[in-house]
Amino acid sequence: MPENRNMKWGIAHIYASYNNTIIHITDTTGSETLGKASGGMVVKAHRLESSPTAAINASKIAAETAMEKGINGIHIKIRAPGGHNGATAPGPGAQAAIRALSRMGLAIGNIEDVTGIPTDRCRKKGGKRGRRV
Repeated sequence: MPENRNMKWGIAHIYASYNNTIIHITDTTGSETLGKASGGMVVKAHRLESSPTAAINASKIAAETAMEKGINGIHIKIRAPGGHNGATAPGPGAQAAIRALSRMGLAIGNIEDVTGIPTDRCRKKGGKRGRRV
């Protein structure tokens, strides 16, 4: 791992749902994109977009483009769909994406969960008596 004073940090925003995994690497301010890729860019079948294999390949693409621009350390922000009807647990590609980023040689700073949690919400679907199975 490089010395701390020579580190150039970036932020890896990982959005992992059960339908897709999106990796977006920015500078520390979050305003400039340094690399991005998604599961749909690396697989042919739609059902495989959220798979760990697709997340690994997408992470490699995003990390390579960011490393070309001088990034050698990243902070990770993981996001699940969240909201009042979305899953609060990240999809299957989140862990694989983190592992792939570290294997590419990027130093990992802190890992943070930034899933949106509603403070108050719209009425949930299902009606007055709930979902009847």
